[in-house]
Amino acid sequence: MSIPAQPSVAPKGSSSGGRLRLLAVHAHPDDESSKGAATMASYAAAGVDVMVATCTGGERGDILNAEVASVPHALRDLPGLRRLEMADAAKELGVAHRWLGFVDSGLPQGDPLPPLPFGSFATLPLERAAAPLVRLVREFQPHVIISYDENGGYPHPDHIMAHKVAVEAYNAAGDAESYPEAGEPWTPLKLYFDRAFNPERFRALHFALEEAGLQSPYAARIAAWQEADAEGHQPPMPVHRTTTQIDCGDFFEHRDRALLAHRTQIEPNGFFFAVSPDMQRKVWPWEDYTLVDARVETSVPETDFFAGIR
Repeated sequence: MSIPAQPSVAPKGSSSGGRLRLLAVHAHPDDESSKGAATMASYAAAGVDVMVATCTGGERGDILNAEVASVPHALRDLPGLRRLEMADAAKELGVAHRWLGFVDSGLPQGDPLPPLPFGSFATLPLERAAAPLVRLVREFQPHVIISYDENGGYPHPDHIMAHKVAVEAYNAAGDAESYPEAGEPWTPLKLYFDRAFNPERFRALHFALEEAGLQSPYAARIAAWQEADAEGHQPPMPVHRTTTQIDCGDFFEHRDRALLAHRTQIEPNGFFFAVSPDMQRKVWPWEDYTLVDARVETSVPETDFFAGIR
């Protein structure tokens, strides 16, 4: 990916002074802990102001951890319990948090797929769905925004809408004529897509486990990739390649504890914990991102979201 050189002068509404600020846009509570959590914790520990914006409350989620299936609070008020879990996860990562207030669309099942619930996040007009995030961007004034790619990381309707509103807010927040009721303009300087499902990372961890004589939880996924190419070559690269790797291995334990805070959604012995933090640090001590747009001069590959801004 070629990032065109831009003037080093920050756009109107932006500031090179004060603390650096990072905003991560996610669809549901627990997404922030499974996608980029160690990165956020590392930046927060380094003095960056980090905020997570969660678009929905996860109201249509299920209890995914059998150990919590009989907990009265989870059965009586799952959305309320997920709010408490989110607060615990944010505290573990050292980040601020804001709910955008939309209702979870759920993940439709069936053939044909049923319509999404009326009024849910993914059914809303873009301007209505993006307005609270534009307001938050103008209030928090992030230099960098992170969200999902156009496939949502995986194609949940709320993830796809989170992508759309993040891109809309990045493009519109600095324009005084857009969303005039949402506060004074602020122009973010860089936009990234998260690559939590980076195939290269899964392959590296898979082969490291096999070499160590350990069972790989990624074997089925690797086999599916191999079968996608009848000649045995690696499948084509994803649409967005990695441009930016953040070295955050020292914060993998913070990520894991944040994940475990979402106890209704995460099994303690599940997929996310199949590879020890020590092995991950040895094999793949980074989290991966794609630089999508830069309004400052920079070049890839990068090792810092704030390259060109600091």
